[in-house]
Amino acid sequence: MEGSWRGILAALVVVAGLAASGSSQIIEGPKNATVLVGQEAHFNCTISRGWKLIMWSLNDTVVLIVTTTQLIIPDKRFFSKSYEEGGNFISELIIYDVQPSDAGHVKCSLENSDHQRSAFLSVQVIGKLLIHSDSLVVIEDEPCNVTCRAVGWTPLPDLSWEINASVSHSSYYSVPEPDDLQSVLSILALTPKGSGTLTCVANVKGLQVHDSYTVYLTVVPTHVGSVDKPGSSLPTWAIVLLAVSFSLLFILTVVLIIIFGCHCVSRREKTESSFQREIMKSENVKTNKETFEPDLKSGNENYGFSSGELITTRECLYRRGRMFTDAAQEPDHHQRGPTSRPHVSFHIAGPRITRNVTLV
Repeated sequence: MEGSWRGILAALVVVAGLAASGSSQIIEGPKNATVLVGQEAHFNCTISRGWKLIMWSLNDTVVLIVTTTQLIIPDKRFFSKSYEEGGNFISELIIYDVQPSDAGHVKCSLENSDHQRSAFLSVQVIGKLLIHSDSLVVIEDEPCNVTCRAVGWTPLPDLSWEINASVSHSSYYSVPEPDDLQSVLSILALTPKGSGTLTCVANVKGLQVHDSYTVYLTVVPTHVGSVDKPGSSLPTWAIVLLAVSFSLLFILTVVLIIIFGCHCVSRREKTESSFQREIMKSENVKTNKETFEPDLKSGNENYGFSSGELITTRECLYRRGRMFTDAAQEPDHHQRGPTSRPHVSFHIAGPRITRNVTLV
């Protein structure tokens, strides 16, 4: 509502001014100006005495109206100051926080539309300078290119290079970037001989404003031994070779671990299988022995006998013979008792179980 009210008031003032008569003239109109985005723009209009109404417009849009009694400002970004010099009236238009959209014609006019002067406002935008690396490593006496890119500039800057390094040849050229109308490329071609700095400089026409970007250039000798020097970087082929070697070593280690694990598992299964076969064989032998043992026995069974202490038949006969031989050689100091069946006992030393057999 406030903007609409001001517009209506401005229109009424303009109509009143046009209806009034006056003999004033514009002695000196505004001059062209170039400013950076975000800064202030100033325009002066010098008018002789007798004026009734002064209008300022930007790109054919009224932005400020000055009368002898009041000041009408539709937009707060615009302001006016007044001076008197040599009997003439000076009206100053101030534009705060200039934007790229403000670029265009600025017009100062009186109540009579035939009395007007105009100027042109140029708005410049400072963008960025980009180089792909802050430190470049190149080989001595081998040609190389360095590219500087200016992005987001209005208008496009002029790019140049400052070389603070030993080179045998250098040249550069600039070309606009096809995909971005606010960008330009500068390509520096040089043959380095020593380390130093390279500076890309951007200059904007119309203003004493410039920007720069500096990178450090490291030059290494052409022989391979220079790669091992401190501070020098490995060549690409060496980095690739190291990466492939580490990958193969990792794969080989994994394969060896898998093979070793499979071998251990197989050996364990084989040991367990052999142990099970021995147990089964022992059980079979024991079963066969228990099956045929009753057929080999004669006489009465002694149930206190342990199979772990079994004496073979040959050993039994040998011991019995020795017993009778010793009895024949021993003097008969005792009177024989009544005739009875011979009874033979085998006593085995130690805590071993004795088996008694009665022969018939």
